[in-house]
Amino acid sequence: PHTVFALPFAFMGAILAAGGVPPGRTLWWILVAMVGARSGAMGTNRIADRHLDALNPRTRDRALPQGRMAVGEAAAFVVASFAVFLVAAWMLNPLCFALAPLAILIVCGYSYTKRFTVASHLILGASLALAPIGAWVAVRGEIAPPALVLGLGVLFWVAGFDILYAFQDVEFDRRTGLFSIPARLGTANGLAIAGVFHALTVGCLALLIPLLGLGPIYGIGLVGGASLLAYEHYLVHRHGLRKLDVAFFNVNGVLSIGMFLAT
Repeated sequence: PHTVFALPFAFMGAILAAGGVPPGRTLWWILVAMVGARSGAMGTNRIADRHLDALNPRTRDRALPQGRMAVGEAAAFVVASFAVFLVAAWMLNPLCFALAPLAILIVCGYSYTKRFTVASHLILGASLALAPIGAWVAVRGEIAPPALVLGLGVLFWVAGFDILYAFQDVEFDRRTGLFSIPARLGTANGLAIAGVFHALTVGCLALLIPLLGLGPIYGIGLVGGASLLAYEHYLVHRHGLRKLDVAFFNVNGVLSIGMFLAT
């Protein structure tokens, strides 16, 4: 289910880079790279957090804490996934392949940041921001300002909704000494910071209009995306944890797909 967050923005980056639909071969290898990177990152996260997941009532039924999968099996899956990612990057172009190890370092490193910094939300955002930036590089073979602006938009979007998602683990994070903005600064401050991040998301996506000469359909999509972010905050503010899954998965999934279709 998490794939619906990053994949549409990856294809959005590819379409913006190409000024239309890129060649099928390029889209295919972008898809393969996304599958490999996402699977490897999720596997690394599960391995890194297996002891914490066993203590958290929300996550204790995952495969590793329950013993349904051995750590060695999970590690083999991670290695295979990143191997697929590296092959895809090599098939795209030399710059993609050269930057691929850095991408692996970032997406794997995120899993450990919650142990020492509240900036872990931003580092998760940076991990998913690599999707549209990498797709741009896959099409053009270079990094350009519009790709970085789109990446920043995704970074703040993900960081914002990750703060909201962390509301459900506030007490657990405090007991175990984990760093999250809601656990360290309180849920009211967390909601406010997430709001600032999502305002920055809208600003970054709006900046793409003059940078790339995007038309009214994209503008309509952006208004819809901004409305969805406002609705997400309303749900959390009004209903708290009762509507968190709707606010997190449903609203953000519709937003990412909607922005891709508008683009």
